[in-house]
Parts: sequence; C-alpha cells; structure tokens
Amino acid sequence: MHWSSRLIETRFRTIDGLCIRFAESEDRDDHALLLSPWPESLFAFEPTWLRLAERAHLVAIDLPGFGRSQRRDALLSPRMMGEFVIRLADAFGLEKPHVVGPDIGTGASLFAAALYPGRLRSLVVGSGGAAFPLHLGGALKDLVEAPDVEGYRSADPRQIVAAALTDDIERYVLPDYVREDYLCSYEGDRFVESMRYVRTYPTELPILRDLLPEIQTPVQIIAGGRDTVVPPVNGEFLHERLPKSKLDIIDAGHFTWEDAADEYAALVTSWWVGGYATAGNMSTPQPRLGVADGGRCA
Repeated sequence: MHWSSRLIETRFRTIDGLCIRFAESEDRDDHALLLSPWPESLFAFEPTWLRLAERAHLVAIDLPGFGRSQRRDALLSPRMMGEFVIRLADAFGLEKPHVVGPDIGTGASLFAAALYPGRLRSLVVGSGGAAFPLHLGGALKDLVEAPDVEGYRSADPRQIVAAALTDDIERYVLPDYVREDYLCSYEGDRFVESMRYVRTYPTELPILRDLLPEIQTPVQIIAGGRDTVVPPVNGEFLHERLPKSKLDIIDAGHFTWEDAADEYAALVTSWWVGGYATAGNMSTPQPRLGVADGGRCA
C-alpha cells in the first residue's frame, strides 16, 4: 500500500509486530530518521524534504499511534517510544543515523540517546515538552492537565486537529491532501488515545531531566520564538543541561518545520555536514528572522 505525492511516497511495513507507515528517499552515505510531529504526520516534512534528501538518506516515520501507524498503548510515553526509535533504526539497517524529532519526537529522541549511548550520530529536536516543572501553553496544557481523557471522547477529533492547525500554523499554506492526511490520521479514537503520550509528561520529564547531563550525543535544538504551545523556555532548559548542544530560536510559532521551512532545513543540513561534530554548549542566540492533489481517508 502507498500514498503518492510529488515529493513523498509512503509505504507500510511491519516492525516489532506493528504496521508502521514510512517514507524513504534515495540512498546516500549518511542516514536520518525523521519522526512525525503531533497532531500531524510524516507529511510535515514535505516542505523540507528535497533539501534534507540532498544530504542524507531519509526514513520518515509515523510513530506508533500517530499519523497512520498502528498503536500500541505500551509505547505511548517518551521513554518507551525512545526504545522504539532504536528498533526502527535496527529494522531499516541504519548504522548511527541522525534523528530529527520535533514536537513529540523530542522526548523520544532524547530518551533513545540516553538509553543507547553511541547508537545515534546526532539529534535535531525542539517544539516538544522538555522542561520540568512543565512549561506548556494553550490546548496542549489543557490536554496534559485534564483529570482524564473521557471528556475528549465525545469531541470531534477532526475539529480538534483542524483548530490546532488553524491556530498555530502562521504562514505555511497546507496542501489539501496534507491537511486531509492530518485530519484522517486522528479520526475515531486515534486522537484521544494519542493524548496518552503527552499525559505522561508529568512523570516522564523529571526522569529525562536527570538523564540530560549524561547524554553525549550532539543535539541541535530548534525552537520557535513565538511558540505559545511549547514556549522556547523548553529549548533553553535542554540547552542548559545537554553537554553537546546548540540552540537556535527562530522567527516562528510552534510549527517551525513548516512555517520556517527554509531556515529549518538550512539549520538541519548545516548541522549534518559538520556542526554536530563540533557542538559544545553554545550561548543561546536571540530570535532571528526566518524564511518561510486532494487526499482522503484510506
């Protein structure tokens, strides 16, 4: 099975007993795993795909329970998803890949690096909950702090996802087939069940906080200077604690990979071609100006 667009063709394969949707670019010497953000899918990387594919063999993934990949409840936490990131690298035969994990991929990528030292070449993270005590805003804060998820079961998940996209994507105009893919990805109970991941933040992020100083994998952090959902203090929190990190705060809101796609791609490719090899704990920069077919449910 596959879903085609001009840039990305998706397929499914079984990994660790789960049906996982992925997309792959042509082979190169270096490899990179791209982890889909929430409530989007691997099509979130379409604005940066061509630039990134010039530098590395890309394997973009809808993480279990997100996008169109099959859910396993036991994986819906950053630590357990971090374990699965390593299984993904093994399944695709990727030796020391770079990992790009914005949004929910931030915690998973960092746990993977902490639990498997030396397995990953570098990380690119950001726009994901990381600080503890928690520093979250908007609808995400409400989702994490709600007494339970039952109140969300009666809500229309397409409306919830559409509101998040409308409220927080500032400049990028989503192609119709990409928007429809995002909306379809969380239909039925998929959105409310995916909430379980972020609702583990109060217990998972203190564990991650204590592991950060031990992570020797180089980490590029990209934060949106106007992100009200996951404020840039989360990126600063990581930068202050990671031994080998670089922080860039760019002129965008939450969806940096779409709203500031050119700058996002430039930062990632610069990191891949050598920045990661010389990363130290560099001082935090001020925000700078960035650049920024119909589908249906299967």
